[in-house]
Amino acid sequence: MALSVKITQWEKEYLGRGSLSCKCELIRDMALITLAGVLTPAEYQMAESISGRDQIKKFRNDLVESGRKQLEEMVHEVFGLKLISLHTDISTKTGERLIVLKFNKQWDQTDND
Repeated sequence: MALSVKITQWEKEYLGRGSLSCKCELIRDMALITLAGVLTPAEYQMAESISGRDQIKKFRNDLVESGRKQLEEMVHEVFGLKLISLHTDISTKTGERLIVLKFNKQWDQTDND
């Protein structure tokens, strides 16, 4: 899927490191993106403490939020839609990140032909 490719490219260019895999599911007016293998070995070690987990989650989520403009541009380029909201979390146990992108209307009801 084009969005998965763009998200992977964005991770590498903007965050400096890509995930091992990126899967995107489209559901009504949302995209559910699952990224596997996003934590570094040092972050896994840091995640062994509660304060370390909190720091990793906050920092990684802040990084994604700081790239919102690029994500908005990707959504518009791929679907011709506006990004309404962005939700993200990361598992410090599995190293998996979930991103939910909410669009202004259903992805399959665009005039983007």
